[in-house]
Amino acid sequence: MKALTTLVLSLLPASALANDSSAQLAAGGLVLTRSDRIEMQREDLEISRSAVNVRYVFVNRSGKDVTSRVAFPLPPVGGRAFFEVDIAIPVDAPDNFLGFTTLIDGKPVAMEMEQKAMVNKIDHAAWLRAHAIPLAPHRGDAQEALDRLSAPLGDEATKLGLIDPDGYPGWELHTTYHWVQHFPAGVPVIVEHHYQPSVGGTVGTMLGSGEERETIARHCVEPPLLATLRRAAATDTLYTEEWLDYILVTGGNWKKPIGEFRLIVDKERPEDLVSFCGSGVRKIGPTRFEMKKSNWRPDRDLSILFLTRRGD
Repeated sequence: MKALTTLVLSLLPASALANDSSAQLAAGGLVLTRSDRIEMQREDLEISRSAVNVRYVFVNRSGKDVTSRVAFPLPPVGGRAFFEVDIAIPVDAPDNFLGFTTLIDGKPVAMEMEQKAMVNKIDHAAWLRAHAIPLAPHRGDAQEALDRLSAPLGDEATKLGLIDPDGYPGWELHTTYHWVQHFPAGVPVIVEHHYQPSVGGTVGTMLGSGEERETIARHCVEPPLLATLRRAAATDTLYTEEWLDYILVTGGNWKKPIGEFRLIVDKERPEDLVSFCGSGVRKIGPTRFEMKKSNWRPDRDLSILFLTRRGD
């Protein structure tokens, strides 16, 4: 799709994880391609382990109405990582595994969907459909369909890279939702979207052990939180980790900065601990933390660490 006003949602590489852990898909929000005509006047982003809710106010400053096709790509799924590491998929649905929904000025949007099954930059979705193979490679029905292929078709699928050397689905599924959006000149357009985040985690934490440098840097863990965890470790009190990543940097793809930005991170349980990088963060409730910015361009993505005491 050329010259689209696009939403950007991308997948970050998963790091190596210990046993009994799962990796997360890093999700993001709606970002227009660089434009001199449409500005993001305001963005309100609220994130918890249960939901991501984003509300934008866009204004077309061109003096003329603008109509653009808007696209929302889900994170690509598939590839070797999905069979080597447990990837957190929040919704058991082949096409919309984040449960993504969008409202424009309070009304649901009728979206079209495009899916591609990519191997080495080649789309093989037509081949898979022709042979009744489901496109979602991470679901068991895709593997079962591959296993049922005749020997000649199995050989062909292997040559195309649709079956990897270990017999797993070899393609990566790219799913894009898209629709046509009208931006009247000078009239604010309110866009809201909601989805369930992919949350990774592990049964223990290295924080407090003296081997936590990477986690401290990634989540900006401050000394008081580290001290709490070290005291807990000294009494054999254990914490589990959960991680949630959100793509913020694509929100800087503008001629002008975001006019007003407000972030709410909700840890949901008062007894849990949370850490993430940000300046001017303040606690506004038992579980909620707020960061506000004006005329802001994000310069790093958001990585949130949640810690839960085992047994709670």
